[in-house]
Amino acid sequence: MDMYDEPNSSLLDQEGPGSRPLAEAWRRCCERLRAEVGDDVFNSWFGRLTLESVAAGQARLSVPTRFLKSWIDTHYVGHIAATLNAEVGPVAQVHIFVRSSAPPEAPVKGPPTEFAPPAKTAAQSLDPFGRCAPAVRRAIGRTPASPTVGEPLTGSPLDRRLTFATFQVGRSNQLAFSAAHRVADHSSGGTPAFCPLYVHSAVGLGKTHLLQAVAHTASQQGRSVIYLTAERFMYGFVAALQAQTSIAFKERLRAIDLLIFDDAQFLQGKSIQAEFGHALNALLDAGREVIVAADRPPNDLESLDERVRSRLGVGLCVEIGALDEPLRLKILEARVAAARALQPAFEISPTVLAFVARSIRSNGRDLEGAVNRLLAHGTLTGAPLTAATAEIAIRDLIRAHEPKRVKIEDIQKLVASHYSVSRADILSSRRTAVVVKPRQVAMFLAKTLTMRSLPEIGRRFGGRDHTTVLHAVRKIEALSQNDGTLRDELELLKRMLQE
Repeated sequence: MDMYDEPNSSLLDQEGPGSRPLAEAWRRCCERLRAEVGDDVFNSWFGRLTLESVAAGQARLSVPTRFLKSWIDTHYVGHIAATLNAEVGPVAQVHIFVRSSAPPEAPVKGPPTEFAPPAKTAAQSLDPFGRCAPAVRRAIGRTPASPTVGEPLTGSPLDRRLTFATFQVGRSNQLAFSAAHRVADHSSGGTPAFCPLYVHSAVGLGKTHLLQAVAHTASQQGRSVIYLTAERFMYGFVAALQAQTSIAFKERLRAIDLLIFDDAQFLQGKSIQAEFGHALNALLDAGREVIVAADRPPNDLESLDERVRSRLGVGLCVEIGALDEPLRLKILEARVAAARALQPAFEISPTVLAFVARSIRSNGRDLEGAVNRLLAHGTLTGAPLTAATAEIAIRDLIRAHEPKRVKIEDIQKLVASHYSVSRADILSSRRTAVVVKPRQVAMFLAKTLTMRSLPEIGRRFGGRDHTTVLHAVRKIEALSQNDGTLRDELELLKRMLQE
C-alpha cells in the first residue's frame, strides 16, 4: 500500500495488542518504518515498541523504558503518526507509555484533537536523565500539591531543603556562595559568568547544598538543567552503551543549558572520562554553563584525564574552607529552628548551642547529627539540656582537631624558605648540594604528609620521574635515622605544615 492510499477503516477501534487485524497492521507499520529510517535506527528505537490499542482516534503504544519513551516522543512520534494514519486509519493523537512503570490509561472521551507536533506534546515531559521540560516545570511550580512534584527534576534526585535560602553563609564559603548565585541567576541568552565554575572542599562543608540550590533556582527560571553525580553519569553512560543508545545519550547531554556535576573525584574509566571530557568541551564551546564539584582542586584529581583537568582549571576555581565557630553556630541555630517546627517543645539554650559549636569542628553533617541527638535526648528523657548532658549526647561526634590538609605547594614554599633557596630552585634541574637536599626533603614531606602518588609528586616537582621521588624518600629516611639535626628539622617542618 502506498503511504497516501486510503486507510483500511475496518482496523479502527481495535483494542489490545493481541487483536489479529491490529497486529497485522502494526507489522506493516514496522516494515514501513524500517524502510524509512533504516535497519540500525529501527532496531535501536522501534524494535521494542508495541501497539497496544487504537480507539476514538487515539493510538496507544508501549515501550519498556522511560528513556526510550522520551527519545521516541522527541524525535519519532511524527513518523509513527504518519505511518499509523497510512496503515491503521485516522489517528489524531499518539500516546506512548512505559510498560514497566504504568498501565495504559483509558482512552480520552470526546472529539479527537488535531495531532500536535512532538515539541508541544506533554509526552515530552521527561528526558533520559529524568529532567522535566521547561513547560512542565512551570506547571509543577503552579501546582505544588500535584503528585508530579515528587518527580526528580534532574538526573540525580534533588533535596527540596537544599536551597539558597537555607544555605548559611560565612567567611569560608562567601565566595563560593556568590559565584554559585551568579550562575543560578544568569539568563540563558547572555555570556556565561564562569566557564566553568569549579567548587572543591572536604566532605560536609556545603558543596552539594550549593549545587542543588543552583539546580532549584535555574529550573524555576525555566532553564534546561541537569544535576548529575559522577556515579549517575557513569551508570547512565554504561546503560546507554549496553542498550546501543549512546548517541542519544550524548545528544541529550549536549542539549542542556546548565550541567551541574558533583563528586568528580569518583569519575573512573577511560572511555567514561573521555565522554565526560567531550561533553564538557561541547557545552563550554557552545556557550553553555557548567558547575563541577569535587573534594580537591582539578590538578589534584590524579585519576582524571589530564585534558579534563586542564579544561576544568580554566574557569573560576573556588575552595570552601573549614567552618569557623560563628558559622557553625549559625548552622546549629538553623537546624534547631527546623527541629522546633516539628517538635515545638524542643528547647536548647544559647549556652548549650555555643558549647556544641565549640566542640564539633568537623563539618555540617556532624552538626546536624548533634542536633538530632540533642532532640532525641530531650524528647526521650524529658530532662533539660545542659552542657553536661549535651556532652554525653554528642560524645561520639566530638573529635580532636583534625590536622590541616597539607598541599604540595605549601611544602615547597616552606622548605625553600627554611633552607634559604627559592621554590623555582627546587623545581629546577639544578643538582648542586644546596638545592638537592631541600628538594629531597620536600619530596619526602610530600610523600609523608599528602595522599599523592609518587608519579603525581614527581610531576609537581618539575616533571620528574617517580623513581627520582622514591630515591629521595628513601635517602631522607636513611639519613634521618642517624642524623639527629635532620630528624629535628623534619619534625619542625611537619609541625609548621600541620598547624
